[in-house]
Amino acid sequence: MRIDELPQIREVLQKSNLIAKKSLSQNFLFDLNLTLKIANLNGSLINSTVLEIGPGPGALTRALLASGVKKVIAIEKDKNFIPILKDIEKVYPNRLEIIEQDALTFNLESLNHISNLKIISNLPYNIGTKLLINWLQPKIWPPIWRDMTLMFQKEVANRIVAKHGTKAYGRLSILAQWRCSVKISMNLPPEAFRPVPKVFSSVVSIFANDRPQFTANPLILEKIVKSGFNQRRKMLRSSLKKDNLNIEKILLSSGIKSTLRAENLTISDWCNLARTIENYEKS
Repeated sequence: MRIDELPQIREVLQKSNLIAKKSLSQNFLFDLNLTLKIANLNGSLINSTVLEIGPGPGALTRALLASGVKKVIAIEKDKNFIPILKDIEKVYPNRLEIIEQDALTFNLESLNHISNLKIISNLPYNIGTKLLINWLQPKIWPPIWRDMTLMFQKEVANRIVAKHGTKAYGRLSILAQWRCSVKISMNLPPEAFRPVPKVFSSVVSIFANDRPQFTANPLILEKIVKSGFNQRRKMLRSSLKKDNLNIEKILLSSGIKSTLRAENLTISDWCNLARTIENYEKS
């Protein structure tokens, strides 16, 4: 099934004599029906503006536009794909904005004037986690985005949705689940991509909640969670000591055993600890 009048992705790449760059973690989806399914995983896109990172030859971009999205803002670092994206813009006039820039330097807050903003992307695997952490830590909550549909390596996706006490549970799990609802919506085999990667991939759906599950200072929470999981095999009295020399006293006040490890604490426990530290610092 064709979704628009443009050539198939394989043809586009062959005509342009382009191949994926390993240095940019480029792995392309050729099946437009598959990208159409990904684009619509979280419901209708009518009247939505979508931010897409790393569109490459535009398989997901075309699926988004064909699904009736109001506008796609595409951030592409590789200048070789800009002409291809401009060809797509000709078929969908005034609905595709192309920005040639490194996604890590793009200021998401520059889009704060846009209502109903979604982020839907097949993220470059080498920067996906860093981008997600940035998007999960805006200065003001709720964020300017309503929900995100993001492709990650399956291992990273499992970390995002992991529960406490499991091997995959960590900093990413806490930052994602503290203020969002998360789920794995789709798994994809390596064969779905070209070139074929060595790993499986997963699409994660992330919905911003109006408020956090538990009250906590974001800066303090991020700091202690990072310290705790950077040395996850150590007891909390050791892993958190560099942040606060009185950590054993603070843990006791929080009702948390100092001999526990980071993975043993629930999100509620971490937020409780962050509040205790904040109160201790104020006293």
